[in-house]
Amino acid sequence: MNWNRIWNVSRLVCFLLGISLAIVLALRSTVSQAGKPVYVGAATSDTVPMVAIEHQAWDELLGKYVDDDGLVDYRGWKGNRADRTKLQNYLKHLSSASLAQSTDANVQLAFWINAYNAVTVEGILREYPTSSIRNHTAKLVGYNIWKDLKLHVDDKAVSLDEIEHQVLRKMSEPRIHFAIVCASVGCPRLLNEAYMAERLDEQLDTNARDFFSREQNFRFDSNRNQFSLSAILNWFGEDFGGSREALLKRLSPWLPSQAAKQTAARGEGTVSFLPYDWDLNKQ
Repeated sequence: MNWNRIWNVSRLVCFLLGISLAIVLALRSTVSQAGKPVYVGAATSDTVPMVAIEHQAWDELLGKYVDDDGLVDYRGWKGNRADRTKLQNYLKHLSSASLAQSTDANVQLAFWINAYNAVTVEGILREYPTSSIRNHTAKLVGYNIWKDLKLHVDDKAVSLDEIEHQVLRKMSEPRIHFAIVCASVGCPRLLNEAYMAERLDEQLDTNARDFFSREQNFRFDSNRNQFSLSAILNWFGEDFGGSREALLKRLSPWLPSQAAKQTAARGEGTVSFLPYDWDLNKQ
């Protein structure tokens, strides 16, 4: 038996096992550090009814930094210390909303849509300059803005993913998908005013019509009865009824032409989905 050879192989195996263990420990350390949650707003036990939350500050900031196409002047906003503080103070104000008290559905929808959009903008301003939100959505190792950026509300901390999937989508209002904005060109436009409970239905319909008026989100070939839709309608089709026919019927009131409206209202036509543009929605 060649003992020298066995000894050398054993030493090599031990060396490789040591390297493997070091890599595993390094990865675990990286995950724990880079994926650590980042909190905005402020934890508080001093809450007020959600209906008492004011969205005026957010409305003013949107009017100042967002144009009619929903494109954001991130450079100007980040460079204005007073307005950075104003956004952060608005997020702290959102934190004081009570989750225990029941309130009108429109009040809740307006609150959470504004919260989602404000947290997203805050998240981008923290990273700017950047070319895309996807630069900050690590899947395995590192910070993921959708999961790790969390807003304190009452005694909970909620991520963007949780606001979208666990709160807004469960409210059975599919027009949220034309209102919440992930800081990308492929998103619906960021409305340059805050959503308000008393005007919510009008605002959601306005943004839905705007969404389908844009070629990046909607195209219709009347000769072939072919609908080309934003990938958003593929990802969240179940919120619009699930089937192709139900989806088209649900979308029909917001479509830009009579031919498209009538065909969709009958649930007719084929559907394909357009590429999604993840470039930053910057001016």
